Amino acid sequence: MSSILTDIDLDTMLLLLPEILMLLGIVTMILIPNLGDATMRIPLTRTRVPILIGGTRSEYNNDPRLPNLIACGVLGLALLASIVFLGEEGDVGNALHVNEFSRLFTLLFTSALLLAALATSTRMPARPKATPPLDSDSDEIVDSKVAALIDNRRQVDFHILLLTTGLGMSLMAMATNLFMLFVCLELASLSSYVLVAFHKESDVGGEAGMKYFMVGSVVSAIGIYGMSLLYLWNGSLDMADLASAWSAMEGNDSLAIVGVGLMMVAFGFKVGAAPFHLAVPDAYSGASSPIAGLLATASKAMGFVALIRLLLIVTMPPSGQAIWMLSIALIAVLTMTWGNLAALTSDNPKRILAYSSVAHAGYMLAAMAAIGSGLADPSTSSMIVTAVVFHLLVLVLFKFGAFLVLSMLEAEGKGHRIEDLHGLVRREPVIGVAMFVFMLSLAGVPPLSGFLSKLLMINGIVSVSAGTGAVTSTTVVDWAGGVDPLFWLAVAIVVNSALSLFYYLRIGLVMFFESPESDSGLSKAPSLRLAIFACAFLTLLFGIGPMSEWLLDVVTSAVDTMMGL
Repeated sequence: MSSILTDIDLDTMLLLLPEILMLLGIVTMILIPNLGDATMRIPLTRTRVPILIGGTRSEYNNDPRLPNLIACGVLGLALLASIVFLGEEGDVGNALHVNEFSRLFTLLFTSALLLAALATSTRMPARPKATPPLDSDSDEIVDSKVAALIDNRRQVDFHILLLTTGLGMSLMAMATNLFMLFVCLELASLSSYVLVAFHKESDVGGEAGMKYFMVGSVVSAIGIYGMSLLYLWNGSLDMADLASAWSAMEGNDSLAIVGVGLMMVAFGFKVGAAPFHLAVPDAYSGASSPIAGLLATASKAMGFVALIRLLLIVTMPPSGQAIWMLSIALIAVLTMTWGNLAALTSDNPKRILAYSSVAHAGYMLAAMAAIGSGLADPSTSSMIVTAVVFHLLVLVLFKFGAFLVLSMLEAEGKGHRIEDLHGLVRREPVIGVAMFVFMLSLAGVPPLSGFLSKLLMINGIVSVSAGTGAVTSTTVVDWAGGVDPLFWLAVAIVVNSALSLFYYLRIGLVMFFESPESDSGLSKAPSLRLAIFACAFLTLLFGIGPMSEWLLDVVTSAVDTMMGL
């Protein structure tokens, strides 16, 4: 019996290896910086024994660079474990199920978190040789020394929050129970609220964090209330039980529909969908660029995982569900249009990318709406979900890559004005060209990966609505009247993508043709530069070609596993 239990424990540990590594990383960062030479006197004696915690720290665990090294190492190992055990499958208790789908998103989350950790080493550098200010120092030098000491002291806090966010995201992707899903979602969300406001010495950072927290708290309360209604309706929050009850539901049960609708409000905020996105631009512009990149990629992917599980597993009867199809279609068009129009009027690169992120949420929601129309067969539904997941994966490359470039500008106190990008190609030719590649991919210009992911989503929507037009129509008006409304979602994506070209190309124009405010190069930051080059190279590599076909095969296999095909 003991050997059987040992085997089960070992299997479970292997299934949860990335999460165990992140948990160990958190514990390590709590313990190691506090190790010292403190001793304790045994009562009634003069004998003192070491207690290890407290006292004077050694040269090694007193290094402020240590938390970043631990976080990068742990995330790198978690990323490797996600790749190695990508095909493993099994249950962990009654609320978690590990399969190829969940592990693919763990890979996405750890990749984004690793990029954030690498960028933070430049955005919030640790300086081992920082010294306290002297009375003879000028005010400027005093401020610089104090800022360096503050950055050193908060290294541990920042990287613990980073790993906690990753732990919540990864566990959420495996949840098979709505309560477990929501708890993990909030674990990641609460950590991200603090990360947004982490640079509290900046007024804009504190304001952004407070807005993000207040709006996030309200929508979370709405989502939890919706979940409680589902529990009252069904008596269980297990997704399989809810799916069975939903399929057997006769007519429209108001308790179930209102419960799902309230949860969609919460998940709509997580993905940045309009009109629940109002705190998103402020959060992006107030947070440091690495954290803004994390919100735009990993956090958005987390929201879509929750949305996919709610809509495709719980509320998707065989014939589709017209109620949520129509509501998501309207939200999708509103989201992509609002995001692109708002980005056109902004002069802050981070706000432009924030509204761009809102628009991309609209594109993916449009694809999701097509699945619930009742016209999509299982293979077409799988194709559409594959397109959405593929887009979320490659978005980490060109969206986070753009924020990495802004991180380099933030290291010198810039990056919040469009003028800060003037002449970037002259100052740093390779970095400027990489930024232009990211902008073209965000716009969906072929043959980059952003074009391929949009093409796949449009193709899925058109495939669902194919054959619905009046073939014998003599006028365009007659044909348009006979086309299924889903077709116009594909048209909306194309029109909005064309609209987005204006602000993406505007960034390219100022980088190439405007004169820079300074002729000096950016900070060296070798690890950050390497990350930018890798993102640009993979953006090109996962465009139209053999590597994109390989990635699509991986995504298709993962989606089929999730959908039981």
